[in-house]
Amino acid sequence: MNAEPAQTTELNLPQAFLLLATNDTTGKPEVPVYALRTTLAGAILAELDLIGAVELQGKHVVATDTSPATSLRRELDIIRGKSRPHSPKRWVSMLEGRAEVQRVYEGLESLGIVEQVGEKHLGAFRTVRYPEKDHAPEAALRKRIEAALSGPHSDLELPDTTVPIDASVTGAPQPGTPVAAAGPGAPDARTIVLIALLQAAGLLGKLFPAADLTKADELAKDYWPARAVEDELRMIRLAEQEAATL
Repeated sequence: MNAEPAQTTELNLPQAFLLLATNDTTGKPEVPVYALRTTLAGAILAELDLIGAVELQGKHVVATDTSPATSLRRELDIIRGKSRPHSPKRWVSMLEGRAEVQRVYEGLESLGIVEQVGEKHLGAFRTVRYPEKDHAPEAALRKRIEAALSGPHSDLELPDTTVPIDASVTGAPQPGTPVAAAGPGAPDARTIVLIALLQAAGLLGKLFPAADLTKADELAKDYWPARAVEDELRMIRLAEQEAATL
């Protein structure tokens, strides 16, 4: 089956994050595997929040009554199927894993953006990498992020998730859907959320070393999926440190 042209496809947040977090040439992650998996789980929650499929109610993530079209239907059904709600951090720990990363890579491969390369050891596949095949989608992402980071700090603010009660009547986004600040040249909601996720993963400074990351720090702390990623990564690092001292 022919791959869909990448230029016509808007990448979701897990795809965008994984593409940026993977070395173009080697196809290997630019961050430790645990950070890759954890942030990807946060990106899944952020995407579902962005399209209004889930929202944060108090300390728990809950599915909304809407059914938007999404390639993350499996993950959304898992959230909906739980008998009781969980915190964002708990969902990050439940969604992170090799299988989720693999599914997103396969989605990028089907779009013709990356290609699967296997390294053989004694005749058997030992590792699989995903170097870039089409750089245009990543170049577009980088351009949008650079523009957002180089603009005035007043433009780089967390999207407002508060919408009118009669949003379904007015045509406004559904509750839980980030709305970018209005104004010429202001970055869109998806770009702002992606910046928060990259900063939570510790990857933003590596990708954009010349950028002023002060505002990005605030974004990562204030946006609940990014904050959940930071909390989970902190717990993983503490566990590794404790294990090293035993």
